[in-house]
Amino acid sequence: MASSVQKLCTICHDDGISNSAITWCTDCEFFFCGECDKTHSKSHLSKHHKTMSSEDYLKLPTFMQEISSQCRDHKKKFELYCSFHACPCCVQCITDKHKKCQDMKPLSDILQQVKSSASVQLFEKDLKNVKENLDTAIKYMKTRTSTINTQKTRAVKEIKHLKNSINDYLNKLEQDILNDLESKHSKLQSNMATLVQQMEQRASQIDRMQSQFTKMTQYATELQMYIGLREIEKTTSETAKYIDDLESGDHFIEKHLKVEISSALQSILQDVKSFGDIHVNTAPSSLKIKAGRKDQAQHLVPNVPGIEQIKPSLLTKLTIPKDVKSVRITACFILPDSKFIILDQRENQLLLFSNDGIFIRKVVTFTDTPYDACIVRNNTVVVTLGSAMQTTLVDIEKNEIIQTIQLSHVCHGVASDGKTLVISDGDGQCTTVNLNDMSHTILKGMEGVFRISLYKGNICGINNYDNKVCCYKSTGEPVWTFQYQDVNNPKGIALDKNGFVYIASFVNDSIVVVSPDGKTCKTILSEADGIKHPWAIDINRETQTMIVSSEISADNDTAFVYKI
Repeated sequence: MASSVQKLCTICHDDGISNSAITWCTDCEFFFCGECDKTHSKSHLSKHHKTMSSEDYLKLPTFMQEISSQCRDHKKKFELYCSFHACPCCVQCITDKHKKCQDMKPLSDILQQVKSSASVQLFEKDLKNVKENLDTAIKYMKTRTSTINTQKTRAVKEIKHLKNSINDYLNKLEQDILNDLESKHSKLQSNMATLVQQMEQRASQIDRMQSQFTKMTQYATELQMYIGLREIEKTTSETAKYIDDLESGDHFIEKHLKVEISSALQSILQDVKSFGDIHVNTAPSSLKIKAGRKDQAQHLVPNVPGIEQIKPSLLTKLTIPKDVKSVRITACFILPDSKFIILDQRENQLLLFSNDGIFIRKVVTFTDTPYDACIVRNNTVVVTLGSAMQTTLVDIEKNEIIQTIQLSHVCHGVASDGKTLVISDGDGQCTTVNLNDMSHTILKGMEGVFRISLYKGNICGINNYDNKVCCYKSTGEPVWTFQYQDVNNPKGIALDKNGFVYIASFVNDSIVVVSPDGKTCKTILSEADGIKHPWAIDINRETQTMIVSSEISADNDTAFVYKI
């Protein structure tokens, strides 16, 4: 849609005159009115400049209208392009900011036939695909929102239904015990009432005899008195015996009514800590979106970062639990879910930490001394057991060793790409293990390789005796070797997604990065950053996060996590 904003002629406006512009010069970056445009088009210096109507210029997106062909810092025309920094430069920019940049190209070469290049159509297609993907994702997420709302409603019903069922059952149990209480109470009460009635009848009889005894002594004849006393004696004896019989029986035993609540029911108050648990379970997404292009054709100019741009920023530090008094980390790595694993050689154990560095649990303890470890797939890690000549596969979810691989040599370094294991002996021999059929292949000629990492079919390794970093083909054929004073007694190695090699330099207390071609290097972390005697290092290439072990005392290590 054309903009309704009117632009003024730049030349006239500078002279205090407000004339509407009709053209825009892409070279001068000025608006011109009709008269100024005629002068501009006839000038020897500007007659070949490209112009467009101001109305068409205003159709451009705002962010494009703000793009200038002149350097804002130096007010000079852009003439060159820096491939390293992916930006246009003027002549003075080279002196000020790009002295060390070697890949400088004429800007005209970069801009040549940009509009007619295949990239334009590719980017247009990308915009369309991204918009369709966003619309699809939004629709999907709205559907998911509706689904979880339904799940919540169903969960509330289940909770209330269970509560009502429990209440109904408790009410029934309550009524049962109340009925039992009433029955036992009634029986006791009835028995006691009957006994009291019987005793009251005998008491009345004795009362009558007591009240008549005085009259008997005053008015009865001797015979009457004799027979009467015998009758009183008989009644008294019978009553006394009756009382004795009651006492010797269980009639006077105290019977107490007492309720004994079921221990299972009482335990609810102690053992049941919650009504239940709410879990957010995950499942593979059913969202179908169009795959983006993965080739370099989508970039007008490739933008691969240089070694100077690698600057790690600290994310977190592993918190070693207080009851673990001594830890020596010889391997550490980042799981796909961003949790962390460390291999503690001092206690021969694998320890699991959360993505914020908090200790979760011990995974497994080994009977032999472990040396190195790496991730094979989501829940499986591999650990080498040194002189035992064994390498084990560990399921970190089940906390158990699921397979042991017996080799013909000492097992030190290990690396995996998910399909193959490569295990080094630290002396000159490596074994590759096919994880599908567990077949072995021996590689020789990799002298002194202590730790290894895999990248695009190549094997990168460190020789900690000669302080070398080496790159080999998967067949063991050498590609390049790097040796530099900044790498002293290297212990750990890892590669990022761009092929840069990261080395844990034990003696130098530093992390050194080596270029993919093995020609240059740079120290990116040192003792000033808290790094001391680093042994283990790993990089998650998807998230570009790095974990590095570091000594914090003579008997204890920890690990730092960085964004790279």
